[in-house]
Amino acid sequence: MLNDLLPGRKILDVWSSYGGVIHRGKNHIKNKKYFSQFRKKVVGEKIESVNRRGKNVLIHLNKNKTILVHMKMTGHLLFGKYQKAGAETKKPEGWEKEPWFPIKNKALQDPFNRFIRLVFTLSNGKHLVLSDVRKFAKVCLIEKGEKTDLDDLGPEPLDKNFNFEIFKTIILHRPNSPIKSVLMDQGLIAGIGNIYSDEILWLSGIHPESRVSKAPEEKLKLIFKNIKLLLAKGIKFKGDSTSDYRNPDGIRGAFQYHHKVYQRKGEKCLKKGCGGKISRIVVGGRSAHFCDRHQKKY
Repeated sequence: MLNDLLPGRKILDVWSSYGGVIHRGKNHIKNKKYFSQFRKKVVGEKIESVNRRGKNVLIHLNKNKTILVHMKMTGHLLFGKYQKAGAETKKPEGWEKEPWFPIKNKALQDPFNRFIRLVFTLSNGKHLVLSDVRKFAKVCLIEKGEKTDLDDLGPEPLDKNFNFEIFKTIILHRPNSPIKSVLMDQGLIAGIGNIYSDEILWLSGIHPESRVSKAPEEKLKLIFKNIKLLLAKGIKFKGDSTSDYRNPDGIRGAFQYHHKVYQRKGEKCLKKGCGGKISRIVVGGRSAHFCDRHQKKY
């Protein structure tokens, strides 16, 4: 969606409220000194394209500069017309204490979107802003030849070249690990999070604690198929807004209305004829929801 909105727009200014002594020396905009240099390097640049790598949004300015935004657990990027507040400015309800607020757009004016920490002023009179309630997000500038965390990410599961043989080879790098932890390892496969891993394993009928090396090949093939199926479904429904995520227009995604297992602890399994119940355990430090009957442990 951002790639439909941003290309061709020039960055006229950048504002941020991030900061704090804890971030001194860090290579991201929460370090005030870094932000000052970041601002100088991006103001005046034109946005060429936007894409995603794993859970990172990449805003390409030219062949040498890319803005990386990792929204972490609580951030989301919004696009629209915003105004910086003055002493006598009348603001939307719920935005009384905020330094920036959206104009006219009712979805953007939802108080849920009010935690504006970063604002890019664009040449078309609109703004790209980052709402980040818990201030976990990371924003930095990548310049040509610079090594970044992106270099350590695994392949994109929706890439047309990502086939079953590649998938099998990759996950067998951790043969004795729980399958859920392996699916969520961004260094093995990029972009599968907690919600999608639960849904993939439920649909595939395999317990999240199953060891990779013990899972039958037919189950691995089913997992591979359902990775592509459910991630594509997530895109179709414009993301999952169980928690903080919102689309750039401020509207919730809809994948959460199609959950079969995630956060359904104690409820009846939705698989036809199963009769099981959804349980919750912790696997590798993350919650895992599964059916106690049809999801087999290997």
